[in-house]
Amino acid sequence: QVQLVESGGGLVQPGGSLRLSCAASGRIVRINSMGWYRQAPGKERELLARITSGSTTNYADSVKGRFTISRDNAKNTVYLQMNSLKPEDTAVYYCNGDLTTYDSGGLRARIYWGQGTQVTVSS
Repeated sequence: QVQLVESGGGLVQPGGSLRLSCAASGRIVRINSMGWYRQAPGKERELLARITSGSTTNYADSVKGRFTISRDNAKNTVYLQMNSLKPEDTAVYYCNGDLTTYDSGGLRARIYWGQGTQVTVSS
């Protein structure tokens, strides 16, 4: 069973930093790309950052210059370093993976989601 497990959320003061981690496990043949999304109450889920298998990154304008996505291929883990946090960054943060996996049916590529981790920015 393929799983994405996030960690690292919590409460931080404005201007502070957090680092989120997302570990992928299971019968993974290839991680095509991974990304981070967030969803605040009453708002749609938005893409924050994405990193490809070749380590190309892209960011939403709202986090560019403050957030950095990176990956550790040996650990099948992606990180989101969040600096200069603002109250409007408060949301549930989700990890997303475009993974090629294998099972009794053979190889398949599909999108997986983590369970989400709460980030609250407040004084």
